[in-house]
Amino acid sequence: MADQHLHTPMYFFLGNLSCLETCYSSTILPWLLASFLTGDSSISTHGCMAQFYFFSSFAGTECYLLAALSYDRYLAIGQPLLYASLMTWKFCGPKAIDHFFCDFSPLLELSCSDTRVLTQVALTFGFLDAGFPFLFTLASYVCITAAILRILSHMGRQKAFSTCSSHLTVVTVFNGTLIIVYMLPRTAPLRQLNKAFSFFCTILTPLVNPLIYSLRHM
Repeated sequence: MADQHLHTPMYFFLGNLSCLETCYSSTILPWLLASFLTGDSSISTHGCMAQFYFFSSFAGTECYLLAALSYDRYLAIGQPLLYASLMTWKFCGPKAIDHFFCDFSPLLELSCSDTRVLTQVALTFGFLDAGFPFLFTLASYVCITAAILRILSHMGRQKAFSTCSSHLTVVTVFNGTLIIVYMLPRTAPLRQLNKAFSFFCTILTPLVNPLIYSLRHM
């Protein structure tokens, strides 16, 4: 990858595809080879579940990656100017990121290219990756609330709500901090606040989640 001609989205996707397919095959081939060599074709229940989990995860990821490759080819052929603008993300000015990790907004601040297209693409993928699951979760809890309200006894409603209270807390904390981090303008007075919420979202929330789930079982 030292060759600058390979620094294009297509080769980036192909590199990820090669790595993904290596992992994809590795979930099956080692056990299969061991089975051929030893003649023992048995597998434990936990091993079977682990193999199925990783196989389906890598297979699903490959579906998304192949879809991204098809869109990359469409942009390269049908929208060459747009494709070129995605490829030329130049940085200038200070070489210090005003953040504690390489996030999208701090990187945009260092760019001297036109970032409007990149911002639109980021918003699209942001909605698919975060917005759509959030809306699905919201719709699920609307249905859950309706189901709970149909329960006649107060004790029954309270017991039904307690089964999802931990999950609701985690969803609220995670999505709340995520919305604040990416919807809060990165103006100078709010920059430190943005960092604080980013730290909470990326470091503290994963640490607190197991505690929240354990509270229900104490």
